[in-house]
Amino acid sequence: MNLKSGNVDQFEQFSQFKNLQEFNSHLEMWLAVNKDKFSKGELVGLKRLARFAAKVPGVSNAKIGTVLKAIHEEYNGNGISRSTFKRMIVKATELGIFTVRETERKNGSQSSNLYIFNCFPKSEPPEEKKMNHHNKTINLSKTNKNQKNKKRSDTGLDYTYTSDRVPTSFADAVKYFFPEAKQIEEFWRMTAIAAYRNDREQDSTGVLNTAIHSFKQLIRKMKTSKVAKPIAYFYGILNRKLEELYFEDLFEMGFAGNQDDFSLTFFYKK
Repeated sequence: MNLKSGNVDQFEQFSQFKNLQEFNSHLEMWLAVNKDKFSKGELVGLKRLARFAAKVPGVSNAKIGTVLKAIHEEYNGNGISRSTFKRMIVKATELGIFTVRETERKNGSQSSNLYIFNCFPKSEPPEEKKMNHHNKTINLSKTNKNQKNKKRSDTGLDYTYTSDRVPTSFADAVKYFFPEAKQIEEFWRMTAIAAYRNDREQDSTGVLNTAIHSFKQLIRKMKTSKVAKPIAYFYGILNRKLEELYFEDLFEMGFAGNQDDFSLTFFYKK
């Protein structure tokens, strides 16, 4: 029996996630394993559909036309075709990323699909770890004590203790405004997430330059008005710039000869 169509709130019972943060975390794990199985256009469609699954974490009943229109408008005429989006649905369903259920109107006619994103499957721990469970239990209090001591020692470390994973030039740009090592590392962690979501992991130099530029834009904003969450504001700027670079790459690759995958329309302002 098909579900009755309606507001997405009525499908809250289908959500498998406690909150939006948990949903995003599981989606990132799905993409980390299966990203190469999708074309760039399909990834755009999947990520945009996921954004429609924010109100009820992991559940969306957005119409295909609505999702395609949102992509088209957000990127100033750059969009993907309906067939590309449908191919994405088939692949994502087969991989187990989400489950599709049909909904119907009161008169029995078919309405938009319900997309229910699934939790990333947990792996069973190795047998050796299971066998050592007793020993771990015995040392639990000692481990907790060591963790507490480590947490105390990490508190308030300045920029000279910043992890080597953070490029020196980025740390130098951030340290004058956010002098603690943890703050600098968190800014770089958000940079890594933005790079991953926009297929820029291999462009380390470009990502670094864009991150520094985005951070400077954050500081400019902070100098003129109050910013409640600087890291979130930084991520918003950086993600937008990397998205622009992503679609510039699509254009340069010339998708005019592959209209089945992409439908690009360009508007020129006088």
